[in-house]
Amino acid sequence: MPIKLYNTATRKKETFRPLVEGRVGIYVCGVTVYDLCHIGHARSTVVFDVLVRHLRMKGLDVTYVRNFTDVDDKIIKRAQEQGKETDSLAQEYIDAFYEDMDRLGVLRADVEPRATEHVEGMIEMITRLLDRGHAYVTGEDVFFSVEGFKDYGSLSGRKLEDMQAGKRIAVDEKKRHPMDFVLWKGARPGEPQWPSPWGPGRPGWHLECSVMSNHYLGHSFDIHGGGKDLLFPHHENERAQSIGANGGTFANYWVHNGFVTVESEKMSKSLGNFLTIRDALKRYHPEVLRLFLLSKHYRSPIDFSKKDVLGLQSGLVRIYRALQRLEGLIGPYPRETEKGLVDLLDDAFMEQFVGMMDDDLNTAGAIGLVFEKVREINRIMDAGVPPADETARHSLMNDRSRILQAGRVLGLLQETPTEFFEQLGGVQKGIDPAEIEEMIEARAVARANKDWAKADEIRDRLKGLGIVLEDGPRGTTWRLDV
Repeated sequence: MPIKLYNTATRKKETFRPLVEGRVGIYVCGVTVYDLCHIGHARSTVVFDVLVRHLRMKGLDVTYVRNFTDVDDKIIKRAQEQGKETDSLAQEYIDAFYEDMDRLGVLRADVEPRATEHVEGMIEMITRLLDRGHAYVTGEDVFFSVEGFKDYGSLSGRKLEDMQAGKRIAVDEKKRHPMDFVLWKGARPGEPQWPSPWGPGRPGWHLECSVMSNHYLGHSFDIHGGGKDLLFPHHENERAQSIGANGGTFANYWVHNGFVTVESEKMSKSLGNFLTIRDALKRYHPEVLRLFLLSKHYRSPIDFSKKDVLGLQSGLVRIYRALQRLEGLIGPYPRETEKGLVDLLDDAFMEQFVGMMDDDLNTAGAIGLVFEKVREINRIMDAGVPPADETARHSLMNDRSRILQAGRVLGLLQETPTEFFEQLGGVQKGIDPAEIEEMIEARAVARANKDWAKADEIRDRLKGLGIVLEDGPRGTTWRLDV
C-alpha cells in the first residue's frame, strides 16, 4: 500500500512519491535554544520521529535533518539577562533538548546543524536573491521583497493584499512593503556578528532553514515538516526565498502537526499553564507521555489534560501487564523482536497496522489496533493455555512479536515489563502498578455488587500508598499523589 500524506501546500492528501525512488530527504524545523522545551515541542518532535521510523520500516533510505536555531533575538536577550555568552546559553539548552528527547525515546536525526555553522551559506543565498531582484539593501540591513515573488502566500493560502504584519514581523519604515522580511540585520552593540558585503551583522531567522535544508538535501527535496504555528510566516518565507534564490520546488510535501493546549487553554506562561517536558516527566512515565502525544491524529489539536493522560497510562499498564503475563507463559523476550516466527509484513495484523500508518500517519488508529490485539491476547490467557499446547504458545509468541514490532514503529514498548513497572511506580515507594490495577479491578467488582464497604476499603488502602483514584465515564484512572 502506498504512503499518503496530507500536503499543506495543496490542501489535500496525496500519494507520497519520493524524488529519488527508495530515498527520502526530510527537513524539520527544530527548536530555538533559549529555554527548556515544552510539551508542544515534544509533540512535533515525536510526530516526526514516528514518521521517520515508519518510512524506514517501509524500506526507504531516509536522510533526516533537524536544525537548532542558536542565534536569535530571544537567545541574545536571555543571554544578556543571565550574563552569559550566547553560544554558552545555546549549548546549555541543546544539551537539555537531548536529555528531554532521549527520555521520550526520540531518535537522533541524521544531521543536526546549527544556524551559526552556516552563516557563509546564508550570505551566498542573500547575494543570489539580490542578483535576481528578490531582495534590496537598506543601510546595513537586507530585506526580501514579497512583491517581487508572485507566488508569495500560496503555501499558507493567503493573499498579499489581505495580509497584515504578524507577531514575528516588525513594522519597519525601512521596508518597501510591510510584509517584507529581514535577510540580514546590521550589527548592534553587544550582539553576535559576522562580516558581510553589507557590513557586520547576523542573518534573519527565516533564512537559516532554507540554507541548511538546501545544503544537506539539495534545492528540491521531499518533505518539510514542523508545527502548524510555523506555517506563516516562517515556512512561507522559507519557501519564497529558497525558490527565489535557486528555482525548483524547494519541498514537495509540507507536513504540519497541530497545536497543543493545556486543560483546554492555549499554553502560556502568563496563564500559569506553561508545561515543560521536564515538569511533565516528573509526573508521568516517558512512554505514557509519548502515547498521549500519539493518541490523536497528528494534524488535529490535542488537549493536555490530566484525566486523558492518566486514562492512557492505565491503557499502557494493561499492555505491559499482558507482556508480563506472557513472560510467565512463553518466557522473557529479547531486546530485539523474536525473528523467524512470523513474516510481519505479510501478516494480517501488521498489514492493518501498516495500512493505518500509511494513511497519513494515523497513529490513533494504529494504537487502537495494538490495544485490540492485547485484549485478544488477554482473552486467550484468561481461558488458560496448557503447558503442552505448543500451537497456542507459538501463536502467543507471534502475537507478542506483532505488538512489539508495532511498538518499535511508534517508539513504545521499548522496556521490559519489570523496567516499566519499576519506573512507573517508583521503587522508593514500593508501588507495583500491576497490583494497583488488580486492586482497581477488585474495587470495580465490589461496586458492581454494591459492596460499598469493600470498595471504600480498597480506595483507602490505595490512598495509604499515595495513590489517588479518579472515576470517570471511561472507567477509573489513578495517579501518584505528588
